Amino acid sequence: MSSASYSLTETQRRIDEVQRFLSITLSIANAHTVEFYTHDAWNRFMAVPPQEVLSTVASRNDQQREPEHKENESEQTRTTFGFCNDTNRLVDTRELLRAAKAHSLLGLGVCMSRDELLQGLRGDGREPAAPVAATDAELVTDEFMNSKKSHEVKSMSEVVASLARRCGVKQVIDVGSGKGYLSSFLSLQYCLRVYGIDSSSTNTHGAQERNRKLERFSRAYQRCNKAARAQGEAAPSHQNVQVDVKPGRDGDGDVAHGDGEPGNASREEQREAPVVPSNVEPAAGRPPESTAESEELFLGALSADVMRPSPARAPPGRLSDEERQRRKRENLERKAQNRTAGAGVAFSPLTSYVTAETELRELIDELEDAVVVGLHTCGDLAPSTLRMFVAKPELAAVCSVGCCYHLLTEEFDPARQEGASGPCGFPLSRYLRDRSWFCGRNARMSACLALERVSHGQGIQMESLFYRAVLHVILRDRYDCFRSEKRVGNVYSKSKSFVDYVRRALRRLELDESKLSDGDIQDYHDAYRPRMGEMHAFNMLKVTLAPCIEGLILLDRLCYLQEQADLSFTALVQLFDPLLSPRCYAVVGLKTISP
Repeated sequence: MSSASYSLTETQRRIDEVQRFLSITLSIANAHTVEFYTHDAWNRFMAVPPQEVLSTVASRNDQQREPEHKENESEQTRTTFGFCNDTNRLVDTRELLRAAKAHSLLGLGVCMSRDELLQGLRGDGREPAAPVAATDAELVTDEFMNSKKSHEVKSMSEVVASLARRCGVKQVIDVGSGKGYLSSFLSLQYCLRVYGIDSSSTNTHGAQERNRKLERFSRAYQRCNKAARAQGEAAPSHQNVQVDVKPGRDGDGDVAHGDGEPGNASREEQREAPVVPSNVEPAAGRPPESTAESEELFLGALSADVMRPSPARAPPGRLSDEERQRRKRENLERKAQNRTAGAGVAFSPLTSYVTAETELRELIDELEDAVVVGLHTCGDLAPSTLRMFVAKPELAAVCSVGCCYHLLTEEFDPARQEGASGPCGFPLSRYLRDRSWFCGRNARMSACLALERVSHGQGIQMESLFYRAVLHVILRDRYDCFRSEKRVGNVYSKSKSFVDYVRRALRRLELDESKLSDGDIQDYHDAYRPRMGEMHAFNMLKVTLAPCIEGLILLDRLCYLQEQADLSFTALVQLFDPLLSPRCYAVVGLKTISP
């Protein structure tokens, strides 16, 4: 069955399956690493040795060959997903890993591949939306953006352009546009009018300057290319195009995002292509086609001083009157500049904090029907994008890739202050809200873990976690203040030894370090060092659960779209190669378009 044909009832059934699994296992994901020893997490949740967990995880690829009668054995031994029903402790690691795989998005079979989506959007053998630049030459560039960002921009751009073509729209709203990588590519390569909205004025300034340089680069390259063709010569290489573009020196960066669990799309690629409703008609005509090499040339101009965190996003209510007026002036100036520049300007970066209640026409005077997109929108911004899509009739389609699940707000968080205003990021659907489902911050943090990162946890990262957990024991035993409001911070990278680490941490916490001799500190290290394997094994189990927690969050978003009456198509799509971009899933929706 194609995942595009899943009904709301079927999606809810899969949510129930994941909920049942997490109701048994979520306590592991919510155990805080800092409190690992002070709360004796291993003995609370585990009835197997850490060596067994590590060896089983390492050999999990062989589990497909195991006999099918394991489930009956579980019933006979009174376990559920590997946990003893009487003690709630893990007794069967293989059964837990098998269940975790079955309750991930890939195991549930709810995701379609990017190729399936594109084929369904084209329909009837129509060709995909194509970039505007055209060249037959093999292009070589000296500098590229990093492979992760390049892969994401190219993969998502084709999907967004195909959505726009299917819906017959020419405008795109890029929410949380950052430095404008995706926006610039969509505007210059696909001739789409893109409005990039970001709450950071630093980001929008950088995006505007970057786009100006890229427009000059694009025009200069096309002039050289036409001249070469007129003379019957090969198209010029990147080195022969004389244009003042300095990749990597314009101060542009990118938003840092969490990484996640890799997956395998081979199963998804074997299913039939989805059927996109026929009442969603494609736009007439499309730009001339270009080769993959022209995309590489474009991406080469974007440069690679990436992965720089953006400033914190402040909602309008927290801005001073002066800052609010400054942002308004900047947006008006940009609109005036765009009108002066004429039709050649296809990307407009705007500074604003947006929610589902934001009036887009107040931000964008020239707004028409559009596709709303978000590439790795952090925390609550991803669900806000979906709410905006549902609430705004001018938004015809959505393609949203979220990240930073630990930054989501939860409606049913017991620690949430009473009377807290504004909608929360999770749960989004009525179905999960009616069940008052709560994940927990530590579990959502676990959903961001990357398998490859923790697989090498015996090294520096695992040692830093071990140091922090043992420090917590010292604070409990010797200072009785291990819930200090102050944060230890990144003192590990500056420390020469565990003793040095503890000394630096105590000074950071403004505690009296004279209470402990170096020998006392080293004794703590030596006492817990043999148990470091417990922490490593426990974190590997957290990583195993990560795709299931992420899956519930994304199924909740899909369910939310399916609960709406005016949507003709919804899907979860594996948009990126998970080895390059672990946060690889997009929530896609199209509204019914009247003939």
